Amino acid sequence: MDAYNRKDYATALREWQALAEQGEADAQDFLGTLHFKGWGVAQDYTEARQWWEKAAAQASASAQSDLALLYANGLGGSQDLVQGYMWYSLAAENGYEIATGYRNDLAKQMTPAQIAEAQQLAREWKPLKK
Repeated sequence: MDAYNRKDYATALREWQALAEQGEADAQDFLGTLHFKGWGVAQDYTEARQWWEKAAAQASASAQSDLALLYANGLGGSQDLVQGYMWYSLAAENGYEIATGYRNDLAKQMTPAQIAEAQQLAREWKPLKK
């Protein structure tokens, strides 16, 4: 974390890579951020999505919200408003309060059927067991 706080992103990337590959959700979340922002690496939304998917699957609220942003805007893959709403909902349930507002804004672009589907997916979602 020291390297990240010093904005030495290349070192932070090296430090977190092994932890992320071992399944450490916080490291996966940070790698997603580095790739999303292009800090220490080339900006790559697809790579960010892959890391955030792994962290989000372990109930990382910040990764869930970040993943929702990618789905909602079609960054790093296809746009999917239902998945975006679902991930924002899960992030909000996990204490990431700002995700509630993002989810509500996204809902304005969705049909009632899409919202119902996203809510059902969120109810059925289970975190990955390590």
